[in-house]
Amino acid sequence: MWVPSLDGRSPVRYLAIVEALADAIAAGDLRPGERLPTHRDLAWRLGLNVSTVTQAYREAARRHLVSGEVGRGTYVLAASREAALFGLKAAPDGGAAPIDLSTNVPAVDPEAADLAATLAAVAAEGRVDAALAYHSPALLRRAGIAGAAWLAARRLHLRPADLVPCAGAQAALTAVLVQLCAPGEPVLVEDLAFPGLKAAARWLRLPLHGVAMDGEGVLPEALDRAVRATGARVAVLVPNLQNPTGAVMGPARQAEVADVLRRHGLWLVEDDVYGALTDRPPLAALVPERGVLVTSLSKTVAAGLRFALVAGACAPVRELAGQIHATSWPMAPLLAEVACRWIEDGTAARRLAWQRAEIAARHAQARRALPGLVAPGQPASPHLWLPRDGDADALAARCRAAGVEVVAGDLFAVTREAPQGLRLSLAAASSRAELAEALARLRGVLVGSHAST
Repeated sequence: MWVPSLDGRSPVRYLAIVEALADAIAAGDLRPGERLPTHRDLAWRLGLNVSTVTQAYREAARRHLVSGEVGRGTYVLAASREAALFGLKAAPDGGAAPIDLSTNVPAVDPEAADLAATLAAVAAEGRVDAALAYHSPALLRRAGIAGAAWLAARRLHLRPADLVPCAGAQAALTAVLVQLCAPGEPVLVEDLAFPGLKAAARWLRLPLHGVAMDGEGVLPEALDRAVRATGARVAVLVPNLQNPTGAVMGPARQAEVADVLRRHGLWLVEDDVYGALTDRPPLAALVPERGVLVTSLSKTVAAGLRFALVAGACAPVRELAGQIHATSWPMAPLLAEVACRWIEDGTAARRLAWQRAEIAARHAQARRALPGLVAPGQPASPHLWLPRDGDADALAARCRAAGVEVVAGDLFAVTREAPQGLRLSLAAASSRAELAEALARLRGVLVGSHAST
C-alpha cells in the first residue's frame, strides 16, 4: 500500500498528499493503472481525517493525476501526451507566443456572421427559452432528420432512425467503443492513429494494434494479417483524410479493404469527421451490415458546434439509440438547434464549401513554401504530414524554437515501426497571412533538415 511521507511538504495537509502523489508518479513509484489506498485506509495510516484525504484525491483528479471510479476505487492515470495538444502553450524564453499549427481545427472565415444571424432568428421566433430547456422529443427527431440529409450528401443514405445524435465526435466514438468492445479486447487501427482515439482506448482499457498503411490508408494484406494475429473483432479506420497522414482511399483500395472486413466479420468503426472535405464516399457504404460511421460538423463547419452523429443500419447503432442519456442527452439543445437550422437552410453546406476552398488555397501555400516536402498528388488536407527520418521530437522542438508549434509523429504512433514525421495543421492559422509567416519560419528548419536526411 502506498503511504506517502508528508515531511517538508505543504503545511496544508491535503495539498501535501497531492504533492507526494505527483512526485511518486513522476519517479515511477506509482504506475498508470495502480490502485491507491481507500480514503479511510490512507487517513488512518497518516493520522488524518477522512475528509482531508477525500479533498486530496479530489484535487489530484482535477489535476488529471488520478481517476476515481465509484465502487472500484481510485487509480493512477497515465501521462497523456494527447492532452498536451489542448494545453496552454507558453512562449519560449518569454518571447512572442508561437504560431500554433498543432491542433486540427477548421479555418475561420472572419467575414462570416452566420451564428449572430441564427441566434437573432431564434430570439425573434420566441424560441430562446426552448433552446435553454431540456431536449424535446421533437428536437431529437429533427436532429435525426437533419443528420440523414447531411449524410445523403456523402452518398450514405440512411433513415433518421439509423442515426444517433451525440455531443461531439469524441463522445460518439467513445460510446461506439463501449458498445462494441469489452475491456482488454484488441482493436485494430492505422499504425498512426489520431490522439482522440488513443485517449479513448486508454480510458476504456482497449489495447490498440497498429496496421501498416501507405498513401491510401491501411494495406489490405496487413489488415488481413492483423486480424489473424490478434483475433480482433473491431477496426477503427479513417479512410478519408486520415489523421495525421491525409491519406485518402481510392475506389479500388476501398473495395479491397471492404472484402477483408466482410471475410473476417469485422466491425468497421469509420471516423469520417473530415470526409465531407473530399469527394469520396464513406467506406461504411460498402459494408452497411458491419459499418458504424462517426461524423460531426466540428472539422468542416464550426469547431464549437458540438453536433455529431453515429450512423449505420446495423445492430450496434440500434442498441446505442436506446442509450439516450449517454449519447444524445449531453448535447446542448441550443447547439442542436443551430446545427439543425444550418443543415436545413444550407448554411452548413455553404460553410463547408468555403472550408474546402480555403484549405485548397492553404495547401497550395504549403507546396510553394516548402518545396520538395509535400508529396506530389497529396490531397488538399487540413493537416499536412511530412515524413522524416531521425528524431521527429527533436525536429518539432527546433520548429518551436523557430516560433511554430507542430506535432511529432510519436504522438500518433501505435507501433514501434510506425513512420516518423511531423503534422502541420494548416487550417489552425488564423489567416493565410499568419500561415505564410509560419511557413517562412519553418522553411529554414524543415527544408535544411530534409536536405540532410
